[in-house]
Amino acid sequence: MFWLIASTVVAAFMAAAMIVVRLKAAKKPASVKKIILPPLFMSTGALMFAFPVFQISWIQVLEAFLAGMIFSIFLIRSSKFEIRGNDIFLIPSKAFPIILIALLVARIIIKLIIGSQISFGETSGMFFMLAFGMIFTWRITMLYQFMQLKKLSYR
Repeated sequence: MFWLIASTVVAAFMAAAMIVVRLKAAKKPASVKKIILPPLFMSTGALMFAFPVFQISWIQVLEAFLAGMIFSIFLIRSSKFEIRGNDIFLIPSKAFPIILIALLVARIIIKLIIGSQISFGETSGMFFMLAFGMIFTWRITMLYQFMQLKKLSYR
């Protein structure tokens, strides 16, 4: 129970940090580097799978990643770019903090349900894959949107 509460508190702090980072990022032009670095940095967390306690089956990887892709739809819908002068900016969505909090609550509920049936390590591995699926899909979509706008801005 301690680990469940601790991981939930950490997730809440990460969501709060993401809201702050996203609001600050809206003040500076977007770039390919700023879009692709977060999933690259997050991918280092996959090292957790080197430890047997966190290892999950391929079907669990697929389920969690697909769930993350579905959750990413809400983040994708709240991410829009606009051209200002010669730069492209990410427009801050008023719904973004609400979406992040709702996704966090949904993940906590799912974690409570799944956590009662599988080990803490497996739950951790699955939720890493869910989060990675969400961030990866969101950022790839952002990169595509950014590149489309960049093409328009050069015309």
